[in-house]
Amino acid sequence: MNPELFHTEHILYMVITTILLLGTLILVKIFVKKEKHILIILKCFAGALLLSIMTNRFCNSFEGDKFLFYKLIPDSYCGMTSLILSLSILIGKKDNPVYHFVWLSGLFGGIATVIYPLFITYHSSFFHPTTISGLLHHSFTAMLVIGLLLFKQINITYKKWYYVVLGFTCYITVGAFLMSVFKVSDAYHIVEPLLPGTPLTVWVMAPIYIFIHGMIFLIIELIRLIIRKKQKEHINE
Repeated sequence: MNPELFHTEHILYMVITTILLLGTLILVKIFVKKEKHILIILKCFAGALLLSIMTNRFCNSFEGDKFLFYKLIPDSYCGMTSLILSLSILIGKKDNPVYHFVWLSGLFGGIATVIYPLFITYHSSFFHPTTISGLLHHSFTAMLVIGLLLFKQINITYKKWYYVVLGFTCYITVGAFLMSVFKVSDAYHIVEPLLPGTPLTVWVMAPIYIFIHGMIFLIIELIRLIIRKKQKEHINE
């Protein structure tokens, strides 16, 4: 019998990984004060993320006994986000452009997929390499985004809005490449909806995604404006 959503294995996985990953971030926040050491810890988790996403892509590259090399390229937003987030932490600098277009999809996509991972029903074991690597790379992605925010490695600002558009364009370009060159039926939900029976293709999700980004920018700037105003009033007292 294949694993099912919200059964014992799935619930235990969510509880254990939440405690371990968030607990690690909390302990680092409390006990690690030097940014150099924090970066080393983040890079270690980025290495684990890279390993889990590449394992997942490798496992998904087989059709029967045939290995399809092009399937090593992630064909989903979560997969590509995990790949480029891990690489950007490992080799990039603080507040690098990649963070600005992956943090939102990485955070909410990672959390949503761990809570509702339809792919765990595809194999006979919860610990099938494809299943567990898929869960792990979503978990690590969400954890690392929280870490970037917690340790101020990213400065979310409307002034860098264009990275969101640029990143989205790159996703679609890769999807179009996979579909046109390797005849993949769909990539990045260009054709098929995110949820069957809904209109949630990328052309519907993109405006929603950009709107959410815009609202987050607005809220953050309003909070900053209020803080600056209070600081100014405090100085003038």
